[in-house]
Amino acid sequence: MNIIKHIIVNCIFWAVALAHAQDAVHNYGNIQIHETAMVGFHMDVINDGTFDENLGLVGFYNDNNPLTISGAFAPVFYDTEVAVNDGLYLETSVGILNNFNFIQGNVFTPRNRSNVFLNFADDSFYVGEGNNTKIDGYTAIANKETFTFPVGDDDRMRPLTISSESVNVLAKCAYFFVSPDNQTSFNENFNLDARDFNVAAVGNQEFWRLEGDSPSTVTLSWDDRSNIGNLGEYISDLIVVGWSKNQHKWINLGNSSLEGEFSFGSITSDTFIPNEYEIITIGGAVDLNETLTTLDLGNYYLTPNGDGTNDFLVIDGISESPNNILQIFNRYGVMVYYKENYRDEFVGLSNRNMLVKGQIGLASGVYYYIIILNDLKIKHQGYLYLSQAVKN
Repeated sequence: MNIIKHIIVNCIFWAVALAHAQDAVHNYGNIQIHETAMVGFHMDVINDGTFDENLGLVGFYNDNNPLTISGAFAPVFYDTEVAVNDGLYLETSVGILNNFNFIQGNVFTPRNRSNVFLNFADDSFYVGEGNNTKIDGYTAIANKETFTFPVGDDDRMRPLTISSESVNVLAKCAYFFVSPDNQTSFNENFNLDARDFNVAAVGNQEFWRLEGDSPSTVTLSWDDRSNIGNLGEYISDLIVVGWSKNQHKWINLGNSSLEGEFSFGSITSDTFIPNEYEIITIGGAVDLNETLTTLDLGNYYLTPNGDGTNDFLVIDGISESPNNILQIFNRYGVMVYYKENYRDEFVGLSNRNMLVKGQIGLASGVYYYIIILNDLKIKHQGYLYLSQAVKN
């Protein structure tokens, strides 16, 4: 029965191709691949009909020429494999419901059109990815919280892993091996010198475009062609940075995890909303250990019990430097509080989700703080004693 279905489905497609005397399979009607049937395409596919209720396997094969999928409507396949030496080009989006197998060749989508992509929906997955078997352009996910996009450019795979706080109805990603301030895929160029005060440098070799509306962290990687050595003196100086759509400058997206060395490694951001940024890449943070002008600020005593006395950490002179960074550490050197543009709001609650459970009352005891008043070029370290911290 499966063999009969295989033959019947193939005959339907080839009849369409021969009837129009063209070098493409052109679907105008309603076609469905059932159960374990298998269909192989050795020529272009034009889908101007219904081709989205499929099971079985669809394969694209050609040793000598590239293949193209185009048409007014996006086909949706169940199992799919690609063995096209010169690449499979998408001019319309393609959906994947189960397994996508990279055998040979890349899948290409237009870099200036994020509305054309290979879409991995629900429980779908891929195998066989590599430097010459990847998505050269846009990949998308639907109804997923975590995913590693198998994206890259030319002969390099440069994946991005997203981990979201909620399911992404749709998220898209592409990689670009070009400096952000010298690209041609977007109308705007992204000035490497337009940086927030706590961003010291921005990578000039590559970037990723990520679209999605769920708060997420991302993991990026670098290799020996990423020029990471230009971004900081130490690996620990690295951060993820993003070009803010509202502020039109590079913003520090954090560094919650880091491993590797200058020739290769990976970095994970803090949580951010991808749609608030045009592109993201790896950058360097302001060196918090840099020797700046010092100021003799006092040590502080904090009793956040609501009696109106010493309820907040009020740092002298903070109003004179709106651009500032406050870090608070416990006696073991673990950061328990981090705030950019601090405004005297610390009441003994931790906000560091990566190290301790966020927004819980800290234990009474001695802590030390580092405050950088960027506008005044002042850095200071002091101590504070916390007593009767607020408990949730």
